[in-house]
Amino acid sequence: MTADIDGISTNYVKEGSGENLLLLHGWGTNLSLFSAIIETAKKCYTVYALDFPGFGGTDEPKEPWDVDGYVDFVIAFCKKMDIEKTVMLGHSFGGRVIIKLLSRENCPIEVEKIILTGSAGIKPPRSEKTEKKAKMYQRGKAFLSSKPIKALFPNAIENYRNRHGSADYRAASPMMRQVLVKVVNEDLAPLLPLVKQEALLIWGENDDATPLSDGRRMEREMPDAALVTLPNAGHFAFLEQQYAFLRIISSFLKID
Repeated sequence: MTADIDGISTNYVKEGSGENLLLLHGWGTNLSLFSAIIETAKKCYTVYALDFPGFGGTDEPKEPWDVDGYVDFVIAFCKKMDIEKTVMLGHSFGGRVIIKLLSRENCPIEVEKIILTGSAGIKPPRSEKTEKKAKMYQRGKAFLSSKPIKALFPNAIENYRNRHGSADYRAASPMMRQVLVKVVNEDLAPLLPLVKQEALLIWGENDDATPLSDGRRMEREMPDAALVTLPNAGHFAFLEQQYAFLRIISSFLKID
């Protein structure tokens, strides 16, 4: 299904009946990854899942958003769907959006409890090696951005970014590259104590995108959080250990 959310054609699904459950996917993916969760949860919940702007079947944002832009979008989506109260589940970037949303004063959505799996939001500290690499990158970028070099080699700066950027950056469109830079440079760690809802954290023990240490920190700093670690799983624990994951969330959500 599609809906117009603040001028953005948005792909979403709605299945089941009962209390609301909103699923928010990670960067570079889309709602289709949640198919097993939807099939399980729709027995007891009205399940909504959407493609974020710039992913799946949803149009890109019209300008480079930061995390707050996606929070505003989720709020607008809930208003359009008449969702006043809901449980939320977020993977990776979806978890980042949930954390930022719950830190807002006077949030118009009543979020009863949350499930975060491999959630992003904690900016990793830079090692000495990483710091040196970042400085070298900035020097190279400044040189290639100078007027004489740009005049001689107009594509040099973009080629440089492609060579040195992450896989997510290389795969993104020009607009979504700007969004990615804004999103990953925002550290949400100071907001963790503001997440008052009951929170179930599910992490793959081998997650190399959002390491298990992030999950442990969220458990420590969120007032009502509990962490479950899944062995032999990485960043997509809900797919890699699907049976165990579904059993865990079924217990948390009281799904028969």
